[in-house]
Amino acid sequence: MAGKDELADSLNDLFTSVSTMIKSELQGTNNHLELLEKMNLRVAEEYNGFGDVASGLRVFVEQLKNKSSSFDEYVQQISEIERQVTDFEAVISMLDKYASLLESKVQSLYQSPPTS
Repeated sequence: MAGKDELADSLNDLFTSVSTMIKSELQGTNNHLELLEKMNLRVAEEYNGFGDVASGLRVFVEQLKNKSSSFDEYVQQISEIERQVTDFEAVISMLDKYASLLESKVQSLYQSPPTS
């Protein structure tokens, strides 16, 4: 009988040890899962913040587009003014040549001897 009690005690100790080991493993796994949950919550908060930043950037880009389109109007006006200036320069050049021609004619008239 003493052998059976010893065997029963040994088996009881074995089952207790295995049970303690399994509980420790499960507690470790549970700790890892809790850590992962906390990390997931933290990452979710970060992504929410990124969403807010992205929304802000979207609004900023829209504002820039609106400003850019108003600048496009000014750029078109500047281009038109530049074209007009180029046209005026051509007219002024022609007038300058005509004035030079008139000046040379007037000088030639004053320099030619009078006819009488």
